[in-house]
Amino acid sequence: MVRTGEGFPVRVGVHSGQQYGSFEEIERLWSRAGELEFDWVSLFDHFRPPLGGETGPCLDGATALAGLAARVGRVRCAMLVAAPTWRHPAQLALAAATIDHISGGRLELGLGAGGPDLGYAEYGIPFPGFAERLELLDETCRVVRSLFANESTTFAGRHATLTDARMRPKPVQEHVPFVIGGAGPRLLRIAAEHADTWNALAGDLDGYRAAADTLARSCVEIGRDPGTIRRSVTFRAVLAADADELAERVAERRSLAPAADLREYVTFGTTEQCAEDLAPYAEAGATDFLLGLRPPIDWRTMELFATEVAPALRGWAGR
Repeated sequence: MVRTGEGFPVRVGVHSGQQYGSFEEIERLWSRAGELEFDWVSLFDHFRPPLGGETGPCLDGATALAGLAARVGRVRCAMLVAAPTWRHPAQLALAAATIDHISGGRLELGLGAGGPDLGYAEYGIPFPGFAERLELLDETCRVVRSLFANESTTFAGRHATLTDARMRPKPVQEHVPFVIGGAGPRLLRIAAEHADTWNALAGDLDGYRAAADTLARSCVEIGRDPGTIRRSVTFRAVLAADADELAERVAERRSLAPAADLREYVTFGTTEQCAEDLAPYAEAGATDFLLGLRPPIDWRTMELFATEVAPALRGWAGR
């Protein structure tokens, strides 16, 4: 029997990023995701992602998310995940609240410690060590939540200081969900305190299970019910309807996938195989399954996942 996280419906989504040469390319992908009844679509928060190389394209995540939220309805929209190194927490809070208004209350705010980005060196933006970025992440969570919830915020942290700070209008949603992405004991402790959803990459099932267990223990240590946090996994796949189609599609997509992407692939196979490969993540408590796509878009996999795999995943709810 497949056991997913208790109390949460299964959601399926697309994590698209924004490494495209034009906004129209991303809009086409998001529009198709809406037509296929995905629950979620997300961008990331890189300025110059290393995977694209020195000449690779990348639009700004926050402004692209605002435009997509205005044009594509119904689906939950997110940045997975915002890095605390790019913006002051109050700037992030204001941008997030604005996007929540633009979307009519569909924002999920992804937050993380940030990772390698060519923009730090090219643009002269400081890139602190991991421990300092975790401090920035914790302060960002506290400041953003307070600005969302309270009439005024006074905060004296190591990295951010606010004095009787106000933000209006508040978000449309009474509670904007925080999606904290990443792993490692110290980050998971922050997730235990602040996250509504925890997200991690697939590719290492044992690592995902261990991180999920660490998150649960961290919740217990601070007196929080681990069952109040959704668990999310981002993965990649190449899907085919049958074995005859599969060999050609796998050869094609393997030649296009950057080597760094290959470890994130859960399945090179049929839709039935994909459901089987995702089942252990559901057993570990995952209820959100986000298909990572990168240009050139694998439209065939996107459609097969939506029409054949997603119904199977949704059927796991409550089992």
